[in-house]
Amino acid sequence: MELKKSNENKEDNKPLKIPKFKVGDLAVYPAHGVGKIKAIETKVVNGEKHDFYILQVFEKNMVIMIPICNVESVGLRNVISQKEIPEIYEVIKTDRESLIDKQTWNRRYREYMDKIKTGSLYDVAEVFRDLYFLKITKDLSFGERKLFDTAKILLLSELSTAQNTDEETIMSEIESLFSTPLEE
Repeated sequence: MELKKSNENKEDNKPLKIPKFKVGDLAVYPAHGVGKIKAIETKVVNGEKHDFYILQVFEKNMVIMIPICNVESVGLRNVISQKEIPEIYEVIKTDRESLIDKQTWNRRYREYMDKIKTGSLYDVAEVFRDLYFLKITKDLSFGERKLFDTAKILLLSELSTAQNTDEETIMSEIESLFSTPLEE
């Protein structure tokens, strides 16, 4: 197995910690959201034994089998910490002036979909913010509405899990961010 450069954090060149999970841990699977590790199982695939995390995704009530050796490549990660929540809220509050975009809806859709697939809650927050403001100024395409709903679900699910509160409380907090004036 070849080590990739993605094993380093580009900002500080320190190796990233590949998360290890145990049964009962919460984890985030990119584009699907928060779930709980229900089991760790060994299966034989192509004549070789492999260990798998069995993740029950809350929002979609689906079960995903993730090979433990592929955790990094699929982007399975821990739920953000409480100290990261203000940073997510900052992403939501910033760059409002640059949101008037002249791109076509399908180009925006591809860019937003790529961001959601990264699994980064920061990227998901950007997609949510951009589509929230775009929705105020014009009708979203069907694809953009679906992406907006996906970003909203992913954002609310993870933030409510991180803060140990309900999604309605988180949505109220987010809406209050949109009503505060920009700092210059």
